[in-house]
Amino acid sequence: MTTSLIAAILDIAAPLGRKPFLIEGEASVLAYGDIERETGRLAARLAALGAAPGDRIAVQVDKSPSAVLLYLGALRAGLVFVPLNTAYTAAELGYFIGDAGPALVVCRPGDAEVVQAEATRAGAGGAKVVTLDANGGGSLLADLPEEPAPLVARGADDLAAILYTSGTTGRSKGAMLSNGNLLSNALALKDLWRWRAEDVLIHILPIYHVHGLFVALHGALLAGASVRFYRGFEAPAVIADFARSSVLMGVPTHYARLLREEGLTPGACAGMRLFVSGSAPLLAEAHRDFAARSGHMILERYGMTETGMITSNPYDGARIAGTVGYALPGVVVRIDAAEGEPGVLGVRGPNVFKGYWRNPEKTAQEFRGHWFITGDIATQADDGRITLVGRAKDLIIAGGLNIYPKEIEEAVDALPGVVESAVFGVPHADLGEGVVAVVVALPGAGLTEAAVLAGLAGGLARFKLPRRVIVVEALPRNAMGKVQKAALRAEYAAVFAG
Repeated sequence: MTTSLIAAILDIAAPLGRKPFLIEGEASVLAYGDIERETGRLAARLAALGAAPGDRIAVQVDKSPSAVLLYLGALRAGLVFVPLNTAYTAAELGYFIGDAGPALVVCRPGDAEVVQAEATRAGAGGAKVVTLDANGGGSLLADLPEEPAPLVARGADDLAAILYTSGTTGRSKGAMLSNGNLLSNALALKDLWRWRAEDVLIHILPIYHVHGLFVALHGALLAGASVRFYRGFEAPAVIADFARSSVLMGVPTHYARLLREEGLTPGACAGMRLFVSGSAPLLAEAHRDFAARSGHMILERYGMTETGMITSNPYDGARIAGTVGYALPGVVVRIDAAEGEPGVLGVRGPNVFKGYWRNPEKTAQEFRGHWFITGDIATQADDGRITLVGRAKDLIIAGGLNIYPKEIEEAVDALPGVVESAVFGVPHADLGEGVVAVVVALPGAGLTEAAVLAGLAGGLARFKLPRRVIVVEALPRNAMGKVQKAALRAEYAAVFAG
């Protein structure tokens, strides 16, 4: 029985010969039949550089076909892949290298000197630094052996990757993901989303994150599907590619930008079968507008770095805006609250990670027996459908009453002239916490605090109404489009002072 994702991928790829896996523009840049040999050569190169099975390999490089092969080659060599956001600064990179303790670090050629210095400063000076650029140049590929290395057998419980959480509060933590975690989640999504060999995926996501590296690429690979590989996102080009593609995965920002294009029409989308959104909540208005403009209902799903995907709206059946659907096959969820009431969501299943790297205390805090406590507050309908209400850390307690930000955000977002909003609590001398709404307005809408409060009056209980409304041009977001409420709380911490 196959226990590793890479073994399953190699079995599927071998018979496909010259079928394109990665396509850039009009050219096939990697065929399925080449995956066996090229990952084997890379695995041999990584071993020659001193990396042994179980060692970590930290990677901070630009998105490219060579970077995809590096990931697959590292899995083939039995290494633990540690992808790092290309936007991380040198100091941040030093923290990750020091924490992960990799045998190898792969970076962009221009960063090598700084990376080596940061590794030494972080106490990981023994890590070997090699380079890879966006065109396949650099020291990593300069001396590839001709003879491929054999596949290193790995069990389901052996680590395959460490992914660092986004770190919206405190230091980022390394989530340890096993071969079994990756394979079980990929197989569940392959069946649930009806992946097939005829599919063509438009890949517009970064490959240092669960969404782009695991959810998108694993689905295509296990189906033997082709991938139209984008280094960046250009909405007109993506719409043009709908005619020769079938699947798109994106974050809400991608869909917002597609909605600005006149070319987004039912005719342009006629050949597409699936649009998936994740990594951040999709506004209900965007969900409705996209359906009207394209003829397709976006499928929202919910997952975490620590678990891969947990729930998904159905492929067949109602895709309800604002909900994240049902637990994946083999995954069990529970809500720590009375039936129908909001509570913290827990999850268990083969997708749940092994814990936080070198952090047993934090691991113990986040588990209750076999249940991983997500920190997300949710409700569950009678039929099992999950709706996220917010994060436990975002819960506002004002005058002893619990206030869930998402309820207020939905009310604010429905007002004329509002693009989106973020609601959070900050210290208040009388109430403990006061509700603040930061609102992005449509250009020229002339939106004011008074107008927002007037629009909310009568629709929400008085204790839920924001005590301050601040109109801004944009909300702060991380690389995957998630609103950074920690940054907002810090910026407006003194709004009720005095």
